[in-house]
Amino acid sequence: MTKFKGFTKKELLEFYRNMLLSRKSDDKQLTLLRQGKVHFHIGGSGHEAAQVAAVRNFKPNSDWAYCYYRDQAFVMGWGMTVEEVFLHSLAKADDPNSGGRQIPHHWGHSGLRIVSKSSCTGVQFLQATGTALGVVKAGTDEVVYVSAGEGTTSEGEFFEALNWAGRDKLPVIFHIEDNKYAISVHVSEQTAGGSVYKVVAGFENLEREIINGTDFFESYKTFQKAVKRARAGEGPTIIVSEVVRLLPHSSSDDHRKYRTPEELEEDRQKDPILQFALACTENGIIESEEFDKIQQEVKNRVDKAAEWAMEQPDPEADTAADYVFVENRSPQKPAAPAKEGERAVMVDAINHALHEEMDRDEKIVVYGEDVADPKGGVFTATKGLTQKFGKDRAFNSPLAEASIVGTAIGLAVYGYKPVVEIQFMDYIWPAFMQIRNELAAMYYRSNGTWKAPVVIRTPVGGYIHGGLYHSQTAEAIFAHTPGLKVFYPSNAADAKGLLKAAIRGEDPVIFCEHKGLYRQGFAARPEPDKDYICPPGHAAIIQKGEDVTLITWGLQVQRSIEAVRLLGELQPSVEIIDIRTMIPLDMETILESVRKTGKVLIVHEDNFTGGFGGEIAARIVSQAFEYLDGPIERVAARDSHIPYQTDLENYILPTPTRIAKTLEKLVKY
Repeated sequence: MTKFKGFTKKELLEFYRNMLLSRKSDDKQLTLLRQGKVHFHIGGSGHEAAQVAAVRNFKPNSDWAYCYYRDQAFVMGWGMTVEEVFLHSLAKADDPNSGGRQIPHHWGHSGLRIVSKSSCTGVQFLQATGTALGVVKAGTDEVVYVSAGEGTTSEGEFFEALNWAGRDKLPVIFHIEDNKYAISVHVSEQTAGGSVYKVVAGFENLEREIINGTDFFESYKTFQKAVKRARAGEGPTIIVSEVVRLLPHSSSDDHRKYRTPEELEEDRQKDPILQFALACTENGIIESEEFDKIQQEVKNRVDKAAEWAMEQPDPEADTAADYVFVENRSPQKPAAPAKEGERAVMVDAINHALHEEMDRDEKIVVYGEDVADPKGGVFTATKGLTQKFGKDRAFNSPLAEASIVGTAIGLAVYGYKPVVEIQFMDYIWPAFMQIRNELAAMYYRSNGTWKAPVVIRTPVGGYIHGGLYHSQTAEAIFAHTPGLKVFYPSNAADAKGLLKAAIRGEDPVIFCEHKGLYRQGFAARPEPDKDYICPPGHAAIIQKGEDVTLITWGLQVQRSIEAVRLLGELQPSVEIIDIRTMIPLDMETILESVRKTGKVLIVHEDNFTGGFGGEIAARIVSQAFEYLDGPIERVAARDSHIPYQTDLENYILPTPTRIAKTLEKLVKY
């Protein structure tokens, strides 16, 4: 049988058909856009050869793919049908990518192991690296594909991913589709030397390739080599495919504003589909009439798929808030532990919870900065984990917070349960994109088909002479993030029970551990047994009262107890409620108390403005206004950074004295 560059005529026709299927889909989507039936389009025309060549070397449903928005030809080659592509473009209820939640060309298909992608450029690199880390831990020969345009490589997380993948020789293929433009910004303005290939030189264990991405045959050989290398455990490869962008950046762009007619014509001459057909006809392998026939067949198929998709149902409006969380607030109320041991301080209770949970579930991995033995964490919360479970399950990460959270998402997608540590909440902000737009949104944006139940432990709070950058407690920002649960225990028993609930749960959790509580005797408790779970969303009544409801959490529980004592003979009957968790929040217990007392004081360590106390106050006004006998008062950190010197710090943060004065004022109202 005659072959051309190692492929049979049948195979060559199939490659052509696959490229053309994406191109004709682009054309049809633009037609639907002009008709007002599609509201956005971002095309892959000009990228097809590199994508179809790439996908032929992977094992769909076994390997993993993190595809960027121009990867339409890739996802169709991976197994997504043309009907599914149009369900996505038309935002239909049965769209397997997002069910109408995301704009078109944001690929994700759990049945095909195409992981849900967001609009955020660069976040996928670390997630793919995390999934590749899961592959290595599982001992399989799976390979992870991740793609992006050349502009995205300006993001720092791209380099963080190359570093981690190279460090651990992970089986991940980084495909950079270089069409020379990040919207309107040319690569010469974007990248030092105008070459991504040159910029990434120097990463250990990283193989580099630069190819003509409009040449199917060159692309195929390069991906074949890279995938084979990854399966053999030899490490990652970055492939820079020089492609052409034959359409504007998106339907919201007009590239004629920044590209000359001559440049656009030059790109059209490099059209990979035309080049492929020309190579086959000039070498006598396929007649041009055969390509013409496929053109018509593909157009008919695309038209038919689009017509079918337009007839499918739209999502029901009342489903718009579905899939924010996997698990809602548990109706189960906290019960006393079946057994209790000796008194334990909070940091030890947390450490014991980690040991017990890792014993229970071998899929749990713990990592972060300095968490491995012999250090065992800067506060010793992870002490002994590496010694007991090995470096495969308790290990140090690079000093890069986005790397910690991004790889944790990828590990969770693979099926592991990452419990990661951000050493201080003050340093969580480099990871905020991964937390807010990725971790918290994965379940929602995939229409409930992908989830990432990562637990992020992070020490918070002041009163330790930490200054501006070791004293922050910013729980309100995370409580404001849909899809993210926020736990904030005030004592050792709750810390152990809530941490176990977070680990066993199916949603991502920010687990706040106040540094000022770690070793304090007042936060110590008889340690609950290994089976004790404190279900989130259930407040604790610390002391009952009739005159005032005092709502608080974390270290401020103890500060509030001390404040009540300061009032001495004037001491009112104060009901102190420790909410334990912000998300979910137990409004039932709060409202029941407010209806009884009629007066409310909320105490928290986060800033006054925008603090979570304002949310609680608003809900009380909305749901129990007629029961109030006075204004809702709040004591919180003053709206300032937190200074180092003792007197300055005490002026900013809540103190028992300030709480007591506000309480006295409220009682006398």
